[in-house]
Amino acid sequence: MNKNDIIDLEITALTSEGSGIGRADGMAVFVPFTAVGDVISCRVVKVLKSYAYGRVERIITPSPDRVDNDCPAFGKCGGCVYRHITYPAELAAKEQIVRDAFERLGGFSLSSAASLPRFGENPSDIPVGGLLPEFLQICGSDNVDGYRNKLQMPLAKTDGGDIVSGFFSERSHRVVPVEHCRLQPERFSEMVGFIKEALRELKISVYNESTHEGVLRHIFLRRGHYSGEVCAVLVARRKTPEMTKLAAALTKRFPEITGVVLNINPDRTNVILGERDILLSGRAEIRDEMSGVKVEISPKSFYQVNTPAAEKLYGQAAEFAEPRGKTILDLYCGAGTIGLSMANEAKKIIGAEIVPEAVENAKRNARGFSNAEFICADASKAAEELAEKGISPDVIVLDPPRKGCGEETLSACVKMSPKRIVMISCNPATAARDCKFLAANGYAVERIRAFDLFPRTRHVECVVLITKIH
Repeated sequence: MNKNDIIDLEITALTSEGSGIGRADGMAVFVPFTAVGDVISCRVVKVLKSYAYGRVERIITPSPDRVDNDCPAFGKCGGCVYRHITYPAELAAKEQIVRDAFERLGGFSLSSAASLPRFGENPSDIPVGGLLPEFLQICGSDNVDGYRNKLQMPLAKTDGGDIVSGFFSERSHRVVPVEHCRLQPERFSEMVGFIKEALRELKISVYNESTHEGVLRHIFLRRGHYSGEVCAVLVARRKTPEMTKLAAALTKRFPEITGVVLNINPDRTNVILGERDILLSGRAEIRDEMSGVKVEISPKSFYQVNTPAAEKLYGQAAEFAEPRGKTILDLYCGAGTIGLSMANEAKKIIGAEIVPEAVENAKRNARGFSNAEFICADASKAAEELAEKGISPDVIVLDPPRKGCGEETLSACVKMSPKRIVMISCNPATAARDCKFLAANGYAVERIRAFDLFPRTRHVECVVLITKIH
């Protein structure tokens, strides 16, 4: 097989990135924007030692999972990867991604509820510590469009001098213009359009990554799902007098915008938000509700982007935790939403988070609860400190970033010896790795369930119940 060869290929599986997989000449060939069951004419674009990459030249026989693409930016903006297949097919693919991570990377033998061996049956199939982990059916989202409560959109200037907003192309910092992203509410598009028009009128320049010139870099909007409150964050290299005029015009045009924040990011960096915030109008926090708990969220606080789907996920986490009468340690707690969703039943909630703004949000969100406290600390250090103080939570909830927990945090959790650990993860690969560590240190993975909080994109979450082996 050589570069630019044209080959016929049947797609038999999907990768965790959403690309199709076919086989030719004994090699795996990865082809974006294909579906399981497609038979395609494929151009080979790159050949490595044991695999190759290709692109579709022609679809010979379409998969029954295929649907018409409904977004002009699909395949260009680096966002959605599943707009060309049905949502049930997408859920099946994501469920398999989670299963594959735990089986191949974690080394777990998984079973569905219907095929679980029971004690006394097929004893050779039962691992040390109990039953095979039960893999539950994936939980999908009620809406596949307009579900995001958060928008982060870079700005750029065309060669003709027009201001455009959109998303970065895959593996680049070239802005693909997008007037309306189908994952965002229509109101966000109206706000972005208004801001761009105001930039022209107020003569506020937009940032150029190549020259490190210009002022406004990103538009960042966050909306309360139930409250409808919106905070608008303007990310800029520096403050200019016109920014205050822009904030006033924005809140006048959109009354649901309860605050406008200017975030200063003067660095040559891929990080969107800088360290310094300037409140231009109103208040920085939005108010909302999550799992029946009234919450305040600041711009830098973590908040799940799909509120109804997140509430389902939190419900599953609570079911796994069985919080009634228990002390729960909530690591990577953000604004405290997960722990507080269990506070009415739990004896005690202790939350730890490294972002100071999020901890302040969590403390305010806990004002109606006498059994919740929050500390500002890195998860590993917080867990280590609590372990040294002899604090022994009954349940530890882990909701780490994509990189996972790391052995320091997990070792401290093991030292505290909780009866249950509930892991919520946005990266099945690191979740499987971390669960493998826990399984080697006195714990058993009992149940795993995938949750789709990000329809049409490659991302998938999972919730895992891990119990101490007695």
